[in-house]
Amino acid sequence: MPTPTTENFLKHGEDHYTLDDFRSSAPRWCDGCGNNAILTAMQKLCRDEALPPENTVFVSGIGCSSRFPHYMNTYGFHGLHGRALPIAEGIKMSRPELNVFVNTGDGDCCSIGTAHWIHAIRYNMDMTVILHDNHVYGLTKMQASPTSPQGLKSNTTPRGTYLQPLNPLTVTLGIANASFVAQAADWIPDNLYDIVSAAYRHKGFSFVRVMQRCPEFVPVMFDPYITDPERILLLNHEQGIPYDPVLGKTYKNQEEHDPSNIDRAREIASLEDKIPVGILFQDKQAARYENIRDTNKPYSPAMIKEALDSEFDKFTVMPAD
Repeated sequence: MPTPTTENFLKHGEDHYTLDDFRSSAPRWCDGCGNNAILTAMQKLCRDEALPPENTVFVSGIGCSSRFPHYMNTYGFHGLHGRALPIAEGIKMSRPELNVFVNTGDGDCCSIGTAHWIHAIRYNMDMTVILHDNHVYGLTKMQASPTSPQGLKSNTTPRGTYLQPLNPLTVTLGIANASFVAQAADWIPDNLYDIVSAAYRHKGFSFVRVMQRCPEFVPVMFDPYITDPERILLLNHEQGIPYDPVLGKTYKNQEEHDPSNIDRAREIASLEDKIPVGILFQDKQAARYENIRDTNKPYSPAMIKEALDSEFDKFTVMPAD
């Protein structure tokens, strides 16, 4: 009989993965696109957490960001525009043991998908949601999105956008039962990785907004923050992302922010002159819908067939006698 030490060694060998285990086809994003940094962070996360590819699924809607499932060597579902979240919720309800990730864009999530986004926050199901926010519709060739800054000239707003942009952080923090809200920047890869790792380990709906560069349509959008590190507010806390002395050399503007303080989280999320990066809010006790519904019931093939037949029979046109 193997000793516990031997068992642990064998288990480690079985669960060991490399980055190549999670790489699929070569990404077709533009050179310099921030989506590449997000993809690398997620592949590293899957490797370091030893997530079995056959038990991991990436779900997306429509847009540049939503090509994500094609580049992950896991299960994937490329859904309809704005509909990634209800698909992911259905997966989680029927297969709660799976690791579920959602990749969505600022147009996909914050425009056509807004209703699903709002209710997904409230349901707080255990999944990691990455909002790729480049402030523009990229796949449809530069249309203004809900997060586009006021005055942005695009193919749909040639005179500039008229309205103030929607802030995904303040919206999420304003919804009842929000449980994890964070923000990262694609050009700070170490911090990005730490944030998505913390999001994955959180049990509940983890919402991470990533400020994502688009070199094709808004190439200078984030230049003021990239060239001036003082405009980045690094959030540190023992209950969030611990202080990193390496990052501290570049990003000296930091705050010891307790992520359980939702009032301060909302203030930080509302900052206009700085980009806060880190965990803004976390509530580990928030109720999770899949637990409330108790999805651990055994579903045999016969039970599934009976349920499907019952539904199909409602729409069956029976031949006349």
